[in-house]
Formats: sequence, structure tokens, C-alpha cells
Amino acid sequence: MAKETENKVSRLDAKREAAENTKNEINERIEELRVQILDESDEKVKKQLRKEREELIERRNGIVISDDKVSVPMKKSSKKKLQACIAVVLVVALLCAYVATGLAKKGFISTLGYPQRTFTGLVLTDSNGKKHNIKTVTYNYYYATAYNNLEQQQSYLSQLSGLGGGSGSDDSIDFDKALSEQETTDEDGKKTTWDKKLNKQVMDSIKEHYALYYAAVDANNGKEPEITEDQQKEIDDTLKEIGENATKNKYTLDAYLSLAIAYGVNSEVFRREETVKYIADNYKENYKFTDEEYDKYLKDHKEDLLGVDIKYFEATSEDDAKAFVDELKDDGSNFEELASKYAEDDWDKTANLNEDNVTYYNLTKSNLMSMGGAIGVADESEDDNAEKIYKGLEWLYSDKRKAGDKKNYSTSVVYVIKPSYLYKGNTVNVRHILIQPEKKSKDDDGKETTETVQASEASEKQLKKAEKKANEVYEEFKKGDKTSDSFAALAKKYSGDGNASTGGLYEDIPTNQMVPVFNNWCFDKNRKAGDSAIVLSEFGYHIMYFEGATENPVWHKLADSVLSADESDSSLKNITEKAKLKTSFIGSRYFVKDVELN
Repeated sequence: MAKETENKVSRLDAKREAAENTKNEINERIEELRVQILDESDEKVKKQLRKEREELIERRNGIVISDDKVSVPMKKSSKKKLQACIAVVLVVALLCAYVATGLAKKGFISTLGYPQRTFTGLVLTDSNGKKHNIKTVTYNYYYATAYNNLEQQQSYLSQLSGLGGGSGSDDSIDFDKALSEQETTDEDGKKTTWDKKLNKQVMDSIKEHYALYYAAVDANNGKEPEITEDQQKEIDDTLKEIGENATKNKYTLDAYLSLAIAYGVNSEVFRREETVKYIADNYKENYKFTDEEYDKYLKDHKEDLLGVDIKYFEATSEDDAKAFVDELKDDGSNFEELASKYAEDDWDKTANLNEDNVTYYNLTKSNLMSMGGAIGVADESEDDNAEKIYKGLEWLYSDKRKAGDKKNYSTSVVYVIKPSYLYKGNTVNVRHILIQPEKKSKDDDGKETTETVQASEASEKQLKKAEKKANEVYEEFKKGDKTSDSFAALAKKYSGDGNASTGGLYEDIPTNQMVPVFNNWCFDKNRKAGDSAIVLSEFGYHIMYFEGATENPVWHKLADSVLSADESDSSLKNITEKAKLKTSFIGSRYFVKDVELN
């Protein structure tokens, strides 16, 4: 008897759950029809929609759910089949009743953030045709971030204008008014509203980040790639700082984020969105183009990839540069001595005696341009629209150059070791521990503090103390197992560089990314995995550990940055260009607007 009663209760519960689900589905469809009727202009279609809605209301009202009875009326034969809806719990069904009404954004449930985190706001179709649902809260997060950035930018421009240095642009914004009421121009120079312009920026940003994110997941065998320790720390530190502000204002972290950014945003959403961005950025930065793309780039841009091996010095005057060249021996053997003689400050006078501080290998034109020396600066032209001419670089990279050529171009002094060639070597991975000199000073309260200084600015005493510490750390490494892991542990403990948290690791380094003495140690032709040493640069003492060369050619690395930004039909660009992003009707009802942020 007890078993029979238990079965009866179980069947009743199942019926009750099924009836509730049916009622929820009907409620959703009723609300959809109400919105469609409001938007429909064709009276004939309106009539059909009203009829369907009335029949659904009648059926919903006929559903009886009580403690001892469950009754669901049958569908009328003339009724169209109820469209399939997502199975949702009661609270979600109630949320649907708010859609497209004033309560949708201002109601109590909306402030809790459930609709924003539950509903699909956007659907991304990636370059492979796969569809991915993106929650409404993602749009709100990006929109609030873009709005905030726009507000800060306008504030900065206004300050400049007030100081007499601003743009004085008429394209300013009044953040006390709705953006939809203020005009601006789009990328094509056509008139639009700030609301539409900002919305496009947000949609473009979401499309790019999520298209690259899903490409990264696909490339990682369907698993989400990990972000770096530094990136994870950046997210953690930011949330910690926000949490401290929340506590000061007597809010929980999640409540504070929801109020400060947009409804629905909490710490989980914040962490998720920032992680997606990092994964997308990492994928883009480390993207491997096809061999065909590299070959085409080499064919079209070979001159930009050619490097030279030279000894290089920048004099303080053209007279000094000429005197330098006159005294320079044909074999270049006294270059370091002259570089020391004509140096302006004491640090350079000593540093330039080291061959590695004045010798550059595989130096490209762009490398020389970025160094700011006279030879890498374009010659002046009367026609501002004319193509820039670099006579110094034309001389240096000419196929007429040969080893032993020497020249001063204005204040630049060059001695050619090897004329232009395509470097066939690969990028490298290296770890280092930076030990910088320290000096003591007093803060505003008169308390003694210690701060680091660059080696080029340190006193002899400070430099010797740093050298002693570097040797002690190096000895500690050599007394251990001398592995990459043990070196990384010491880097985390002692290094003053920004990458200490990653064990001092620099990955995929091309030539001339680092200062000459650092670069030349890494790219020594005899360098092998496991090598270690101490080198001194203007920044301090670098305890070096060579991880090894990669399989990535240096010239590929140089081509990557151009291919990534290239407007041609590259495989990387296709990932974002071929992706499509569309809004979902229900979820988009909860998209944040600027008036709500205000």
C-alpha cells in the first residue's frame, strides 16, 4: 500500500513538472507574439498572430496545477504547432515576461543580472561555419568598457583644449545626454549617431576577440589554451584592487562590479572576458602563417628583411664623426677605441671598449630607423607628399657594399663587417636574472628607502655592489643542478626585470630585439642549450641561461607583424573577416545603453 502511494506521488510530481514546463513554454511564446504584434504593420498578419496568442492564453489559463491535481487541456486542432523553446526554469520564464517592456531593464530581476548572464545575446558564426552562442552580459561588458574609454578620452581632450593644446573638435560628446541624440561621423565620413558608432565598435571588438578565441581553441584540439602567469596575475591584481574599493564603499565585489560596469557583470564574468581577450591576443601574436604566405612575403618584401653586420657609433657632431672615420683603420680594429674616445659620457667611454656594445648583427633597415641615428632618418624633402628617401640606408644596403667599407653619414659612423644578406637563423628562447644597482634615498616623510637605478647612472660603488650580488646568485645557480627549472626559481626570487614571475623567460626572440651585449650573447654562433654567463648592459647585470633556438626563422618573426596587419587576404585576417556576428532577439532586449550607464 505504501509503495502504491509512493508511486502515485511520484507520478503526480512528474505530471506537475511537465505541466509547469508546458506553461513556461506557452508564456514565452505569448510574450514573443505580443512583441511581434507591436512590430507588425501588416493587418492580416497581425490578425493571425493575435488569434494564435489568444488561443495560447486560453490554453495556459486552462492549466491547473495543485497539490492533488494536474490538468493540461488538449491543443485545438486548428492551432499551429507550438514552436520549440529552450527548457527553462520558472524564474527564466518570468524574466521573459519583462522582455521589450520598460521593466526589462529597470525591473528587480534585471538588476540581479540573471537575464544578462542567462540569455544568448549574440551568435557568432566563425570562419569555419560553426555557430557559438555569446551571452548578453558579454555585450554589456564590452559596451561599458568602450563607453568608459570614450568618456576618458573626451575628458583628456577637453583638458588639452583648456590648456590651449586640445583639438578643438566639434566632434565632442555631452555625456549627460543620450548618445543616440548626438551626431558624429563614421569611418567613411558619413553622418551617424554616437550610439550607432559605439555599437559598431563594440560589435567589431567582440567579433574579433571571440573569432580569434574560438580559432585558438580549435588549434588547441578543442581545449581552451592557458594564459601566461603574468596575464593571470594581471587579472587577479585588478580584481583585488576592485575588491578593495568595493569594501571601502561597503559593497561585495560582485555587487560593486554590477553597479560600476553593468548589470550581470560579476567577478566570474570579469575574469572570463579578460581571459578570452588574452587568449585571442596570444593566438594572434603567435599565429603561424602558411609557407605560401611567407614565401609570397619574402618575394614582395625581401629588401625589408635583409640585414647587415656592422660596427656602429653615433657621434655628438658631424665633425667628430668625420674625424672618427679618418682615424679608423681599414680593418676596423680600433673601432672600439675610437668609440670610447668620442663618447660623450663616462658610461659609454667604458662600455664602448667592449666589442659587443658597438657591434650589430643582422641589422635591418627598420632596426636602424628605430635606433634614431642620423643614418636611419629620412632626408628632408620640399614635397611633403613625396616618398621618403633614406640616402644613408641606400648606401649601406646597396649591393655594391663590401666588407671593410667605412663611412660617416652625418653623425653616424659605420664600418661594414658583412654586407646585406638574408639571415637564415632561428629565434631563440632565453632566461635571465637582472640585478640592478641600488641607491638609498629618503621619502617625503624622511624615511630611508632603497631604489634601483640603471647601471649607466650608478656610481662605481653601487655598480660593484650589484656585481657582487650577481656573482653570488650565479654561484648559487652553479652549485645546484644547473637546470632551466632551477634557474627559473632563482629568477623569480632575485630578478628585477618585469618577467621575473615567468622565471625570467623571453621566448621567440628575433635578432636585435635586445640591447647589443644581450643580443650578441644569445646569437653567438657557438651558443648551445644550457649555456650560462653574466653580461653587463646599461640596465644592469644579466645572469643568462640559454634555453635554445626555436624552429621559427628570424625573418618569419619579422614578417609576422606585417602579415598580421596586412590588408591582403591572409589566413589570419580571414579568421576575423569571414566571421559573422548577429544579435539574438530575446537577449538583445537586455543590452545596456549609455543612459543606463549614466
